[in-house]
Amino acid sequence: MPLFQKAPATPEEMDRHRPLDLSPEEVSELDEGAWYARAYRGDETPQLTVRAIVMGAALGFVLAFTNLYLGLKIGWHIGVAITACLLSFAIWGSFVRLGVARTPMTILENNCMQSTASAAGFSTGSTMVSAIPALLMLSATAERPGGEHLPWPVLAAWTFFLAVLGVVLAIPMKRNLINQERLRFPSGTAAAVTLQSLYSKGEAAAGKAKGLLFAALAGGVVPLFTSLNVAREADAAGKAARAALLPGALKAFDGLPGIAGAGRTYPLSDWNIKLDLGPALIAAGALVGLRVTASMIVGGLALALFLGPWGMESTWTNPAGATVPAVTRPQAAWREIGLWAGAPMLVTVGLLSLALQWRTIARAFTGLRGRGPASAPPRGEGGRPQEGLAERVARTEVPGAWFWCGGLFAGAGVIAIAWRFFEIPPYFGVLAVLLTFVLSLVACRATGESDITPTGAMGKIMQLVYGVLIPQNATANLMTAGITSGAAAASADLMTDLKSGYLLGANPRRQFIAQILGIVPGTVATVVGFHLLVPDASALTGGSGGEAPFPAPAAQQWRAVAQLFKLGVGNLHPMARACIAGGIVAAIVLVLADKALSGERHKAYRRYVPSATGVGLGLILPFYQPLSMFLGAAIAAIVGARKGRAEAYVVPVASGLIAGESLVGVVVAALNNFVLTMR
Repeated sequence: MPLFQKAPATPEEMDRHRPLDLSPEEVSELDEGAWYARAYRGDETPQLTVRAIVMGAALGFVLAFTNLYLGLKIGWHIGVAITACLLSFAIWGSFVRLGVARTPMTILENNCMQSTASAAGFSTGSTMVSAIPALLMLSATAERPGGEHLPWPVLAAWTFFLAVLGVVLAIPMKRNLINQERLRFPSGTAAAVTLQSLYSKGEAAAGKAKGLLFAALAGGVVPLFTSLNVAREADAAGKAARAALLPGALKAFDGLPGIAGAGRTYPLSDWNIKLDLGPALIAAGALVGLRVTASMIVGGLALALFLGPWGMESTWTNPAGATVPAVTRPQAAWREIGLWAGAPMLVTVGLLSLALQWRTIARAFTGLRGRGPASAPPRGEGGRPQEGLAERVARTEVPGAWFWCGGLFAGAGVIAIAWRFFEIPPYFGVLAVLLTFVLSLVACRATGESDITPTGAMGKIMQLVYGVLIPQNATANLMTAGITSGAAAASADLMTDLKSGYLLGANPRRQFIAQILGIVPGTVATVVGFHLLVPDASALTGGSGGEAPFPAPAAQQWRAVAQLFKLGVGNLHPMARACIAGGIVAAIVLVLADKALSGERHKAYRRYVPSATGVGLGLILPFYQPLSMFLGAAIAAIVGARKGRAEAYVVPVASGLIAGESLVGVVVAALNNFVLTMR
């Protein structure tokens, strides 16, 4: 069976490849044998075609910039599958109307396109918003405040091998989790439902695609005024400098009473309480929701009103004999003291939430043992053996040899780079890859059951393990965690895409190929985008006195854990130590309260319990970011309460605003760094 197929050339051919008569919900109820008998159509319907791969690679390349931008801004990623489906459907429909293409894509071609786009736009970016920026910040010194970037080829190879490793690690899990246990994988199910509706309700889908595109245009205008340095002016020292036409944020609250710290009252804008003009954060808040963003406001206010002022007055004589405060200035409170309360909260949330899913973890390992369903022979309806089913499974599923060959190839690449550039001995590199397989299994099952991929928690587990195995080596601590986080994200992303294909009757082997092919454009986009957005560490830390355009909250957590193992708790400011303990306790209380109120009986009270994740993020972000996100969530809640046509446009419009600002933001960063630089 050839992997690549020929696209339909005539309307008659297209008509033969219409979507299934079964809905994705109905397909999800079929056992493996019934699926092959009633839903599978990957042999005759075009799926892995050149046009599908090219479209997926192009869209994924573009969407990779949006996820990188958002990840460095607020530490969140957004799934690109549904956005790619909408864009591809609209773009290819335009090609057909203009005569550029003869036929639309089949539903399975669009599904394959989605796999390529998702691999490029999502699975390659995890390490670029966590371990890599954390490593850059750790490399900054007083003599070299900008730090030192990894060489481009090293960064590209590291990203590529991690993504390939994650994709191949998912191979032995697929039949167990999708065919046999039929886990829901909510995002994959949503993508399948979206594709099915695109092909049955074209007018509504076209309207959403237009909404997304118009929102992208609107979002793209803002950075041209707030970030593009086209105006000439003199800086504080009287030297010629460039600036944007408009400020990035308005000091809208400076008319209110200020906040005192160390004997002086500072305006609210000095505590980062101002109004950001960027639409991406507002749109992100609309997607995240009111509970989390309101909790972020709680964390941000706790920092500005209590921890920050207290930190400015709390002095300590460090081991070098110098007397230093916990917070040197209001603008830096989020990274000087908020980080030590917020990061432990986020780490504790991830690990405790994972521990509370102990049944999920147990099932993950049971499924790969001889007693589990993964080792069971293929069976048809009612659990009875079905003639010819084993042959069909062998012909369509990804062969086990691909797992071994791909795992050895990608694992060897990861181990070699870790040894050569990150001071990780080969035997510890081998251990990291083996542990990554175990943790990726847990991450994939958690994604299938809850739609939450705990890559952060997986990374923290590795940081704890290697903090013991290789103490005081911050680089090794970060990059071993990066192996797990990057590979687990890629594994879960593939499983989500395979679930979508399964519900549409797709060939999983062809989907796997599409996913692998998406890694290359994704690697190029994320590496180039990272260097454009983060020319040096000051873009992440704000340098001396400036604001950080990309606070990278995930990286701030990782850096804090690595520093803790490197320096030891005794070298931290006493207030930072107190904040670590307080953050851990607060997270435990909030997570357990949330768990206790999750049942039907107490569900109404759960909304009043702050999200521990939200509070933690509010502590490690400049306040104007949570504020913008809260405004976006409030707008989405008001629109959603009306339950009309407008509600259906919240996700496409929000996705468009994020895409527009982030794509133009990357271009603006390139112009500022390479074209508009003052000599």
